[in-house]
Amino acid sequence: MDKPAGRKRTRIQREKRELILEAALEVFSQHGFRGSTIDQIAEAAGMSKPNLLYYFKGKEAIFVTLIDRLMEAWLAPLREMDAAGDPQTEIRSYIRRKIEMARDFPRESRLFANEILQGAPRILPLLEGELKELVDEKAGIIREWMRQGKLKKADPHHFIFAIWATTQHYADFDVQVRAVLGPDKGGEGRFEDAARFLEGLFLG
Repeated sequence: MDKPAGRKRTRIQREKRELILEAALEVFSQHGFRGSTIDQIAEAAGMSKPNLLYYFKGKEAIFVTLIDRLMEAWLAPLREMDAAGDPQTEIRSYIRRKIEMARDFPRESRLFANEILQGAPRILPLLEGELKELVDEKAGIIREWMRQGKLKKADPHHFIFAIWATTQHYADFDVQVRAVLGPDKGGEGRFEDAARFLEGLFLG
């Protein structure tokens, strides 16, 4: 935990923390956890290493803070899936939210992907606990919709995994997507095109 956490932070302290976290997000998303250093983060934040270490104990404390924020935002769309809602509307909304996150938070997506590729050493308990519980709950909702004939029958867990994989592709492989689509289709409209395609794929 960062050092000033034991007391209420001043506005300047909050701003400094945000500056550090923004710089760290840029560094981690480019180099991964192992390839990043406190010196790189301090340089990106425009401050000295000792000044940075006043706010965070080290690289891992910064990384964990970023991951905690990311997971809270990442899971919000899934939490909002409502068992009482119309299945088509709920799934469509979930796909849309995930595509919007791929569009708006590509660095966060790369940060998460890098952590997973390393075996999730800093977030495995969260994956096995909070994430698993949430996915199991929503998979149960999807399974019931499928039982009622409101969605085509499939394994609900893999249904969710497939949405994750296809939507996150547009963040993690955006350079490839734009290169292959070319200048005519590789602009901002690519996210709307992707959302419409995925709605048809999962709900058609």
